[in-house]
Amino acid sequence: MLASMTFAYTSSMPLLAMLLILLIQVQSRSTLADGTSSSASAQPAPCLPGQAWALLRLKNSFDATAGDYSAAFRSWIAGTDCCRWEGIRCGGAQGRAVTSLDLGYRWLRSPGLDDALFSLTSLEYLDISWNDFSASKLPATGFEKLAELTHLDLCSTNFAGRVPVGIGRLKSLAYLDLSTTFFEDELDDENNVIYYYSDTISQLSEPSLETLLANLTNLEELRLGMVNMSRNGARWCDAMARSSPKLRVISMPYCSLSGPICHSLSALRSLSVIELHYNHLSGPVPELLATLSNLTVLQLSNNMLEGVFPPIIFQLQKLTSISLTNNLGISGKLPNFSAHSYLQSISVSNTNFSGTIPASISNLKYLKELALGASGFSGMLPSSIGKLKSLRILEVSGLELQGSMPSWISNLTFLNVLKFFHCGLSGPIPASVGSLTKLRELALYNCHFSGEVSALISNLTRLQTLLLHSNNFIGTVELASYSKLQNLSVLNLSNNKLVVVDGENSSSVVSYPSISFLRLASCSISSFPNILRHLPNITSLDLSYNQIQGAIPQWTWETWTMNFFLLNLSHNNFTSIGSNPLLPLYIEYFDLSFNNFDGAIPVPQKGSITLDYSTNRFSSMPLNFSSYLKSTVVLKASDNSLSGNIPSSICDAIKSLQLLDLSNNNLTGSMPSCLTQNASALQVLSLKQNHLTGELPDNIKEGCALSALDFSGNMIQGQLPRSLVACRNLEILDIGNNQISDHFPCWMSKLPELLFWEWIRGTVRDTLRPRLRRPKMKIK
Repeated sequence: MLASMTFAYTSSMPLLAMLLILLIQVQSRSTLADGTSSSASAQPAPCLPGQAWALLRLKNSFDATAGDYSAAFRSWIAGTDCCRWEGIRCGGAQGRAVTSLDLGYRWLRSPGLDDALFSLTSLEYLDISWNDFSASKLPATGFEKLAELTHLDLCSTNFAGRVPVGIGRLKSLAYLDLSTTFFEDELDDENNVIYYYSDTISQLSEPSLETLLANLTNLEELRLGMVNMSRNGARWCDAMARSSPKLRVISMPYCSLSGPICHSLSALRSLSVIELHYNHLSGPVPELLATLSNLTVLQLSNNMLEGVFPPIIFQLQKLTSISLTNNLGISGKLPNFSAHSYLQSISVSNTNFSGTIPASISNLKYLKELALGASGFSGMLPSSIGKLKSLRILEVSGLELQGSMPSWISNLTFLNVLKFFHCGLSGPIPASVGSLTKLRELALYNCHFSGEVSALISNLTRLQTLLLHSNNFIGTVELASYSKLQNLSVLNLSNNKLVVVDGENSSSVVSYPSISFLRLASCSISSFPNILRHLPNITSLDLSYNQIQGAIPQWTWETWTMNFFLLNLSHNNFTSIGSNPLLPLYIEYFDLSFNNFDGAIPVPQKGSITLDYSTNRFSSMPLNFSSYLKSTVVLKASDNSLSGNIPSSICDAIKSLQLLDLSNNNLTGSMPSCLTQNASALQVLSLKQNHLTGELPDNIKEGCALSALDFSGNMIQGQLPRSLVACRNLEILDIGNNQISDHFPCWMSKLPELLFWEWIRGTVRDTLRPRLRRPKMKIK
């Protein structure tokens, strides 16, 4: 040690002084060494090598090209301390065990969950939500090894199959989320067209909620949205109340739950959130829910609940949100509201609520959403609604509501959504609506509004949805006038007394890049709207019931690049499709009926659900027509000029078809046997008024779904097929005006639903029952 020390020494330095300097330097070095040792002992120990290996293996199971892979794993480098990696926390007695793994919201993709995860047995927090596991099954075993888990989040991970039983053994679990986030967008209430879409495509199932929850006595939050629990029957409710007494949050939408809401749910005294919407729940809402003093959210919409809703529930002191929407059997009245209420959202649309809307609603100073679309509301809208300065959404309906749109609407300057529908309100749209510049949705439909469509609507530059259909609006509307509405994606002007035209400079308008949904039915349109040249992203178009003539412009098939949900051109005077019969687009619902099209039937790309070509002059079907019908449920081609045999390739589509109507054509030959042999899906079959010959196939099997059969007006011979007795749901049978020769079919008494049947010699209408007896008779 002395050799390593340096100092200046001279012969004149006294020996005693030299020794004193040496002693000071030794003490200084000793102090520095002690300080270094103390500092090193304060550094956390690196994570256990086996856990670092497991994490790296988990990392390698994800696709490096998908999602936020680079950011998620930038710090995950072999040889470094995994406790310092992004999304990792360590703890335990020595601080070396991985206790938290958070990969949530990274949009990663993997073919399946790597079982290396289950070697991280010290995990207390696990979040892999919002990643895509490719519809793989959750591992049947492994979760039970994570016995320390208190938080498990698998939300929107695209797993399929059964929930592993091991999850039900995690006794420390306080938070469990196996849900799939599901979005709903209702675009056309008049036609009940609702679009649903989800970020994932698969669904977990849990046959026994009782088994899953039996050991989860510490559970506080349970989120199972979109987990299929249809096999639980009515047992789910009592099982939850019995097994998990600490529950604060129950979120189980889209779970196929059935039965009543049990009274025992009120035993969960900590409950603050109940979300049971989009299920099949029935019966009344228990008044005992009013004893849940911590309840903040009650979401029961889209069920089959009934009875009088307990008004006292509205007055729960901590309640902020209540939704009973789309429960037609629920009745009740809105109570008087206290000024001490914290309610932010009330939704009773499409219920049987009635009475007047109380003036005390103005006491709800925190209210942001008010949806009163119930058919029983009557009287005038109280002006006190205009005092709700925080209101963002106002939705009102009710055929008994009277008067015009109130002037106090202009006071609600923060409104994002304004909906008056299925109501008795009349008169013009007040100019004050043009001042609601924060509106994203303006829906005024199925009422009695009249006058001209206000030009002030063009001031609402944030509008995304404009629904004005089914009123008494008059005048001319220029589509080009909406060019200022750059955010507009949904426009419906159908079924008014409007004349809709392109407008000036429509050929140069390129300012509708976001419109995807356009409905202009019954708008007195006389030519194909040129504005459609500039809507390449349109996915739903309705031009039905107009006076459009000639060919569909060829540029339509070149401009439209998206797949169509709906294309309805029916009830016009079109003569040509303007394209090769094999259309370049996928069209889910395609309606060309009641026009003057001729030639070959046009066919969209594979995947169409409904195809309606009826009442035209089509004369043929394209080659391989049936190969495009494998997903088709409804096919109508009646009242055309189709000739030749029914193609046998129709058998390729019969597994999905529920309605097939080829009546009133010139078809010849015999009926393909597959139409009756594979009738497990087919419910309606009409081939009437053709030139079909031969005998009816006698090959119908058990499980026949047919409810209506019409072969009348052909030249069919032979006997009535005895195998028809397998069609237990048959209601209509018409074989009149053929050449069938048979005895009176007493065996038809075994068809309990039969209401109408016709023979050559007229029509007999009767309800046949098993005890019916009729004498034999020869019919020719």
